Amino acid sequence: HSSCVFGPLLPLHNMKIIEPGASKERVSHNPEVEKHVMLRKGDVPHLMQFAEAILHPGNESSKHKHEDMTEVYYIKKGRGTMTINDTVINLHEGMCVTVEPGEYHEIVNDTQEDLVLVYYGIAD
Repeated sequence: HSSCVFGPLLPLHNMKIIEPGASKERVSHNPEVEKHVMLRKGDVPHLMQFAEAILHPGNESSKHKHEDMTEVYYIKKGRGTMTINDTVINLHEGMCVTVEPGEYHEIVNDTQEDLVLVYYGIAD
């Protein structure tokens, strides 16, 4: 038998309810990549964004960097590659990768199946 301890409940007016598909947008690094934004800058202190992106076969999020943000990627489904600076990482389901501020990074779906990423950014 185990017990759980929960923090104080938030008043209802502070709750944010996210409906599936409510905020679909295109990734700024490649308009072919669709993302579902669940939380935005200002919704939670220091959080820049919390989103899910789908890279269809052949899609990529082109090389870029963020000077003021750490990003964390969770591979929800599929496979692909991520390059951080000069290091290539083979992505697979269940994996988590952190990108530090100032690191160039790029994600490529070089497979025949969708690559689904859940990711968030934290301001430094």
